[in-house]
Amino acid sequence: MPQPTEHPRSLSLSSPAPVSRSGEPPAGARLDGSTLAIYAATIFLWGVSWIAIHGQLGVVAPEMSVLWRFVLAAACMWGWVGVAGKPVAFPLADHLRFIATGFCLFSLNFLCFYYGGLTVPSGLLSVVFSLTSIFNLILGFLVFRQAIDLRVALGAGLGATGIGLLFLPEITGAGFNAGALLGLGLCALGTLLFCSGNMVSTSLQRRGIPLISANAWGMTYGTGILLVINLVRGNAFIVEPTLVYLGALLYLAIGASVLAFASYLTLLRRLGPARAGYTTVLFPIVALGVSTLVEGYAWTPIAALGVVLALVGNVIVLRRPALKA
Repeated sequence: MPQPTEHPRSLSLSSPAPVSRSGEPPAGARLDGSTLAIYAATIFLWGVSWIAIHGQLGVVAPEMSVLWRFVLAAACMWGWVGVAGKPVAFPLADHLRFIATGFCLFSLNFLCFYYGGLTVPSGLLSVVFSLTSIFNLILGFLVFRQAIDLRVALGAGLGATGIGLLFLPEITGAGFNAGALLGLGLCALGTLLFCSGNMVSTSLQRRGIPLISANAWGMTYGTGILLVINLVRGNAFIVEPTLVYLGALLYLAIGASVLAFASYLTLLRRLGPARAGYTTVLFPIVALGVSTLVEGYAWTPIAALGVVLALVGNVIVLRRPALKA
């Protein structure tokens, strides 16, 4: 992975990056080492988070585990804001946007995937989430009037096809009924919420709101939403007092929330929503790579072809776009 050598200050997640009026990087912008490093970090941090999520299943209700995750993540974000000396007071209009990010990025999207995953194979869930780049492309056009980049659309389509091949046995072996279709709808809704949160975050960054301040407020509002949901459902406010559960909680809060969201939302500013969204195509590949090491996942020729297509799509997406619709 190339490392930044000429501009060390560009490593800052909250430093500004030049963008055009559409919110995309200018046509001549170079994909520098720091951006590639953040891109790789985002993929890794979210790619291995499945292990931590698995470690939280069983005793504690899923929505309660997500609540504890964002209670801790929000506390860490406010500590980061304080150490960095970032502003904390914003007008009401910005707080409405913070509430929207809490709703879309830091609460309900997770619950959609948790409950959708109860009846939908994880492979199909991965395929649906890998469509983030395409959803972002469409929403970017509808919300910001960004021109649809045909190269990114092609790369995203190849990536989604690759993920489909990667999980083909799991998908074709699943029986579909009304419950599975409902679960699939929840996964699609979770992806749409995530992408909508991308648009809100992009608007906040274009307004000059510091990223860590926006994330701190968004996670705080997301925590409040999760608290209400748990109260309504009557869930017990407990944690599982084991090293596995508590270790998973720490990783999901700090690694997969504080650091990964800061990295991903930085990519939104530097690469634009569609290109940044391609990271969701590569998460499952990292997860299966880890599974190969710790669980003995057996690769097949079709799965290998899926990885090749996903990586080719990644190369296409990260190249400077040339074709516009």
